[in-house]
Amino acid sequence: MEILLHRHADRIHRICRRILGNPDDALDATQEAMIAVARGIDRFDGRAAFTTWLHRVATNAALDEARRRSRRPLPSDTMAEPIAHDARLDAVDTRLTVDAALTRLPDEFRVAVVLRDECDLEYAEIARILDIPAGTVRSRIARGRAALAELLGNPDDPSQRPTKQNDD
Repeated sequence: MEILLHRHADRIHRICRRILGNPDDALDATQEAMIAVARGIDRFDGRAAFTTWLHRVATNAALDEARRRSRRPLPSDTMAEPIAHDARLDAVDTRLTVDAALTRLPDEFRVAVVLRDECDLEYAEIARILDIPAGTVRSRIARGRAALAELLGNPDDPSQRPTKQNDD
């Protein structure tokens, strides 16, 4: 069991981190998911891939943590002053911006988008994990991506999208 959990710990944490958007909550959800795997391994029946079952356990743990979090008071965050421009910082900033936007999506859209775009799962596998029809998965992903685009300032109409001006 220890080898199995060690092998999949990063995958579990990645799912929880993307669904929750908060590193501390993701660690709590990861721990809960690993406990659930250890306690429930005998319920894994082998009809689907182990990773499909594992994704379901991790997703459920993250959603449970999100429900617990919604009942806790929110701490106030203060933003640090921006530092000098660096391409690596741009990548980190982009990731943080996307993560923040993901947290603003409804759970059903966020989970579907994370499982597809972050975990690179096929629609059918996501359908099995979430126990919903594949058409519903497609719809949730499309609606989640559209909501993300709007939150990130990227409207559906290409003519309304901001463009980067060259300084040449």
